[in-house]
Amino acid sequence: MNLSAALSLLFIASAEAFAPTGSARASTQLFGGANQNPFGNAKSLEYTGGSDPNNDHNYGRLAEKLNEADTERRKIQEEADRRERAAEIRREERLAKIAYMNDMPDSQPAGTVDEFMFKEGVQDQLDKLDHDLVGLLAVKKRVKEIAALLVLDKMRRKLGFETSVPSLHMSFTGAPGTGKTTVAVRMGQILAKMGYARRGHVVLATRDDLVGQYVGHTAPKTKEMIKKAMGGVLLVDEAYYLYNAANDRDYGQESIEILLNVMENNQDDLVVAVAGYKDRMDKFFSYIPGMMSRIGNHIDFPNYTADELVKIAGVMSRDLEYDIDDDAYATFKDYISARMELPFFSNARTVRNAMDRARMNSAIRTFERFAIDGENGGVCSVADLKNISAQDFQILLDDILNADTDKRIFA
Repeated sequence: MNLSAALSLLFIASAEAFAPTGSARASTQLFGGANQNPFGNAKSLEYTGGSDPNNDHNYGRLAEKLNEADTERRKIQEEADRRERAAEIRREERLAKIAYMNDMPDSQPAGTVDEFMFKEGVQDQLDKLDHDLVGLLAVKKRVKEIAALLVLDKMRRKLGFETSVPSLHMSFTGAPGTGKTTVAVRMGQILAKMGYARRGHVVLATRDDLVGQYVGHTAPKTKEMIKKAMGGVLLVDEAYYLYNAANDRDYGQESIEILLNVMENNQDDLVVAVAGYKDRMDKFFSYIPGMMSRIGNHIDFPNYTADELVKIAGVMSRDLEYDIDDDAYATFKDYISARMELPFFSNARTVRNAMDRARMNSAIRTFERFAIDGENGGVCSVADLKNISAQDFQILLDDILNADTDKRIFA
């Protein structure tokens, strides 16, 4: 018994020796005491419900997000339905058009060409072209061919035939003063009359108007000129100066690229016409084949003959309300024939300069007769104010014949 009691006491003592103390037992309790959170109750761990004004944009109610998603899906579905309905309408219109064309007899009256020519004002513009321009029969023929295409295209459209906007971009080649700008103005007005141009105006541009002097300057200048010409005709005079083959970093290339893009994508609202000497324009097209391929109408303006230039002088005097004596025309022809042999001859522009000088000579002559010499008591008639005589042109001819060789071009 003593041995058993002793062993029992030994076991009890050993267990008490290895048992944890009271303080240790208290620290290992997970949910004991007042503090039930083993990680503490620090403020940073509490959810504030989005009350922090700095974080308002980070929270959103679930219902709002779902509503936004539903709205977006509804918009997408409505757009898909709209496209499907538009496609269905196009199919119905196409089928109705096919049925209409099949049922339409070949004898269906489409109206007369004259009716469209006069009603739309095209004939009036062609008459003005004949009235304003002397000669240039090939040019006028080409303009009338383009007008014929536009008229017949509109007649086809009226009946329901398939139509497409023809390529109306143009190239005008020829020497200065051959009427390129005048033809461009008439073409713009014809296009406006036929509904191929909203305004039909002509904007004249050169390299200085299109190309900048530093990086980032060219695009805004070119786009500004294009914006001005929208709805009409952009006439780029001496277009070959846009490209400088000797300088790969020339800014003109950027302007050309913008023009090519507009010619392709906006041909229904802008006609681009490039003009210049024929040999230089041919070389320009060889450098820029994209420009050549986008131009469907190439019109060459030949130099005027001496007789045609005399007629131009008569047209100018008529427009300015002057009367040229009959014997003065022969003197003017002698002058213009001599001037054509000298450098820097500019066809109708040279005639205009000659007419300005003849008017000045007439004014001097009339002033001396009535103001200085006192002829007829200083009273002149309407005929005196409108008269241009052979003497007024003879002064121009004498300047050429009597001037030094290096000064004759200024006569």
